[in-house]
Amino acid sequence: MTKELPQIGFIGAGLMGHGAAKNILERGRYPLVTMAHRNRKPIDDLIARGASEAASAKEIAKQSDIVFLCLPGSEAVQEILYSKDGLAQGLRPGMIVVDLTTTFPDISIEIGEDLAKREVAFLDAPLGRSPKEAEEGKLGCFVGGTEKTIDTVEPILGCFAENIVRTGPLGSGGKCKILNNFITLGNCAVIAEAVATGVHLGVDQKTFYQVVSASGANSRMFQQVMPWVLEGDSSRLQGHLQTAMKDLSFYNSLSKSAEATSFLGSTVYEIYRYANNTGFGRAFVPLLCGIMARINGDTIHPLEPDGAGE
Repeated sequence: MTKELPQIGFIGAGLMGHGAAKNILERGRYPLVTMAHRNRKPIDDLIARGASEAASAKEIAKQSDIVFLCLPGSEAVQEILYSKDGLAQGLRPGMIVVDLTTTFPDISIEIGEDLAKREVAFLDAPLGRSPKEAEEGKLGCFVGGTEKTIDTVEPILGCFAENIVRTGPLGSGGKCKILNNFITLGNCAVIAEAVATGVHLGVDQKTFYQVVSASGANSRMFQQVMPWVLEGDSSRLQGHLQTAMKDLSFYNSLSKSAEATSFLGSTVYEIYRYANNTGFGRAFVPLLCGIMARINGDTIHPLEPDGAGE
């Protein structure tokens, strides 16, 4: 007798979540229920692919065995769990909640302890890479929690993640993701400043691209940022500057709480805060090069606030 597949709930079908949910449906053939928030387009697409729709998080919990969350941050996770008609009101013993959000680790641990009292397992499993890889099913996923629970959900994670790293106890997934994001976003800030300085010096950017690509300064982030500099194409790195600023605030809070040495964290954060404060929070990260160039009075490509030019 064939074992029935678990019913999957998915909350947060945004830039990253849509691709993950789509691949759970199409690669894994899992039955999936989701819900709309502000933008119906990704929900309508998932429904067209076979998903069903619920009216609230509570209803998703009632219809699911395993629920995935892919939300903007810690506050959104807490709200979807504990608000009126929230997920927690529909949970039952034996269920699993998997948080794909980049969430502050202490909050993940608190949520996990609370759900354990309800006999519900919880994993923090933040995602790596971009919406492009989400659609392709090639994300990274860094999972903190018990081995038994990870064993249960790993086949589902494999529908949208080609690299699944077991990081240790609950909260460790978030810690690793935050450290990783500091490195990647710090790298982007250095690239943006170098590009902006090069423009001001009159360096040809195609030549600069060739030099760095052939040297030890080359990096995955450089290759994802430079298409915007050279061609105005920001699609290789579809992360918003406002999300980057949030992630860097997590890094600074984490290092401060650990009383760890952190010379660069606040500087990198201030670069992204400047981009947000000047109206570019919805722009993709590669546009940081143009924002930095603008400080020097230079233009790489036309820029307008509110993300125009993505």
